[in-house]
Amino acid sequence: MSTTVEPATDRSADEVNEEIRALWRRSGGTLSGEEREAYQRLVLEWAAAVPA
Repeated sequence: MSTTVEPATDRSADEVNEEIRALWRRSGGTLSGEEREAYQRLVLEWAAAVPA
């Protein structure tokens, strides 16, 4: 069993970061429960996409 984190997509860290920023803009600075879950998924995807 592998313990490495695989990126959810082949998007770059910049692309994922832009989606995170758009989420915050749409939310007006306060995330709902559903938005918070999306944010957490995006942050994990962003972290996996950041070059080592």
